[in-house]
Amino acid sequence: MCDDLIHQGLTHDLSISRRAFSLGVAATAVLTSTAMQAQSQVVEKDVDVPMSSGVADSALFYPAGKGPWPAVLIWTDILGLRPVFRDMGRRLAAQGYVVLVPNPFYRNRRAPVVDGTFDFSKPEDRAKVMPMAAALTADANISDAKSLIAFLDSLPQTNKKAKIGVQGYCMGGPLTFRTAATIPTRVGAAATFHGGGLVTDKPDSPHLSIPKMKAEVYCAVADNDDKRDPAAKDKLKEAFAAANLTAKVEVYTGANHGWTVKGSTPYDEAAAERAWTELTALYQRRLV
Repeated sequence: MCDDLIHQGLTHDLSISRRAFSLGVAATAVLTSTAMQAQSQVVEKDVDVPMSSGVADSALFYPAGKGPWPAVLIWTDILGLRPVFRDMGRRLAAQGYVVLVPNPFYRNRRAPVVDGTFDFSKPEDRAKVMPMAAALTADANISDAKSLIAFLDSLPQTNKKAKIGVQGYCMGGPLTFRTAATIPTRVGAAATFHGGGLVTDKPDSPHLSIPKMKAEVYCAVADNDDKRDPAAKDKLKEAFAAANLTAKVEVYTGANHGWTVKGSTPYDEAAAERAWTELTALYQRRLV
């Protein structure tokens, strides 16, 4: 599983570099005054979610007001719960959702699991996270998905009559597939962005769980990931068609692995905003 997560361009810098700062300023400038006001009215809480294997420290977001609202679960990439994913949760909550962003590595340590700068080209940096990622087996994914969805459904802010959405980035792609397959009656929409290892030759390959899903699915594929394994997208399309699921598998030409994560070297603001537009349209259609 872990080898599938290392792609050219997956180099994250968690420090506030000049480039990351400039990107943040540009992204803020794009927000309308209405959107900025909506985000200021979002409630943000740190919560500990009971799991079968311990307690998952997580970030919870929801709009201020009476509610209830549809729920969304966000699976992070391999660097886990950190400010950029809190920003995603806050932004999505401002659009009218209850959003949970768990620390996927809660079995090892509380977030953040990596401090300071991080470079995937350095073996010593990879060694900080790869063993933790390797421990996230399919069985662990399934167990965690059940607990996290149950937690969302226990919240008074969650609209239990509406379907739940789940989205994942890099490593979070397989977790998204398994969540949608594990609780198909609740998950109505699933989206992956530069998902790592969605199609493998192993018996627990995430794409083999597609027949168990009932969700509409959107898979945004990085250009360099597609070039590395061009057959993967075709296998995904075939599996979705065989399962009679509504799904879209799209290669983002020119956008490399990690392009949706602000502050990463391959971050592409224009492509990231297009992916966000696809995501929110999916949720507007299905989380009802």
